[in-house]
Amino acid sequence: MVVDDGPGSPDDGRDDQTDPGPVHTWPEIDAAPDPEQYFLLHDAAENGSPETVAELAQHIDDVDFVDDDEEEHPGRTALWTAVFANRPDNARILVAAGADPWRPMMNGWSPGRLSLAGPTPTLFSIPPGLTGLSPAETAAVTEARRLMAALRDLSYFGLGMACVANLTAAEAARRLEAVSADVEDVAAIIENLGSHLDNSPTVVGVTDVPGGCVVSQPWGPVPNKPGVAKRLSAGTVCYGMYDNPKGGHHGTVFRDGVMEEGDTHPGGGGVYPDDPTEEILATYLYHHHAVAYCCARMSLRLTDTRAITGPPDMWVRLSERDWWH
Repeated sequence: MVVDDGPGSPDDGRDDQTDPGPVHTWPEIDAAPDPEQYFLLHDAAENGSPETVAELAQHIDDVDFVDDDEEEHPGRTALWTAVFANRPDNARILVAAGADPWRPMMNGWSPGRLSLAGPTPTLFSIPPGLTGLSPAETAAVTEARRLMAALRDLSYFGLGMACVANLTAAEAARRLEAVSADVEDVAAIIENLGSHLDNSPTVVGVTDVPGGCVVSQPWGPVPNKPGVAKRLSAGTVCYGMYDNPKGGHHGTVFRDGVMEEGDTHPGGGGVYPDDPTEEILATYLYHHHAVAYCCARMSLRLTDTRAITGPPDMWVRLSERDWWH
């Protein structure tokens, strides 16, 4: 089931990273080949203590080295990594060691521009001739803070959901050929999922929200199944997600009945140099907040957690069919 763990941080919403990580000594750094030294610097920028970053920066010739590793840190510097991971102390040390916060990378996002969207927008001074965030980017930052404050800090292992733009809950139920679910059946499912799973696969909640509707199933993947997404996305767009307890978040985007994106990882940390600039910003703003990310992608402006944690506007039971196809 979905659990509300209480208020999160409206400014950032990221996981509190209090573990300073191991402090590498210079002998072990010196013994590492050059590529590994740069990997250690990136790793320390994201996960290590300021002391570790300072130790590494002291002995690496170019702290502003751009890592071209396609899997680890493609197209970015250690300073970018520190800013993206919300480690301002590590970022300050790297700048003091020679890193350039305004060096363009990641489709125009420099570490300095990205920091303007985060919880420490005054981390670096904007140099003459450079501009800050655009009005659209500023609006995206404001909405992200509002949305994450509204949703708070949710733990949602096992949640399946579909965020649908410009569609009412009633129309969603009609498209899915759903009927009202028996209230006592739903109560029994919620009380003891382990004993009622055979009775629960086709039961979902449907809720109107500003900008569209949310179809949710706190215990399963049905809202993210292709057959559901195809019907919901007719004439509009739908972001489906399932938080598999064994495999993390998996998402799909359907537009007008056709899959547009498959096997996405909403709320994940992966960005690449050729990603659209607005996608890089969204991934940063909603890092570790998969539900908020899905809602934001569909421009759903939820004001509370009810569409996710319940009770929804209505519990319905889907028609019996193969929703995987």
